[in-house]
Amino acid sequence: MAVPAVAWFEVTGKDGPALQRFYGELFDWQVQDAGDGSGYGVVQAAEKGIGGGIGQAQDGGSGQVTFYVEVDDVAAYLQKVEQLGGQTIVPPTTLEQFGLTFAFFSDPEGHLVGLSEGAVQ
Repeated sequence: MAVPAVAWFEVTGKDGPALQRFYGELFDWQVQDAGDGSGYGVVQAAEKGIGGGIGQAQDGGSGQVTFYVEVDDVAAYLQKVEQLGGQTIVPPTTLEQFGLTFAFFSDPEGHLVGLSEGAVQ
């Protein structure tokens, strides 16, 4: 098994379009609509970087910055999270149209981290 790597980032907040404009102008990123009607914007990976997304927080709250670690078995890693004192926040969720499974956990101090399976193809 390969060592898991950070594969995706996400910035969410109260005003997704404003955040997209801010980061687009700041870093000269081309933010493309995800095409699913959510208003979520996708940033392609730069030569030495990772891709990511920018959009409105799903709960309408202040949002957060999250990184996703690509793993070979999201459910197995969530079990390990629980064994090490973390907590599952969102169980494995599959987006068939993207060939992607993701989940969220919090570490023992409450930091939110994403897991992905299929983000790196």
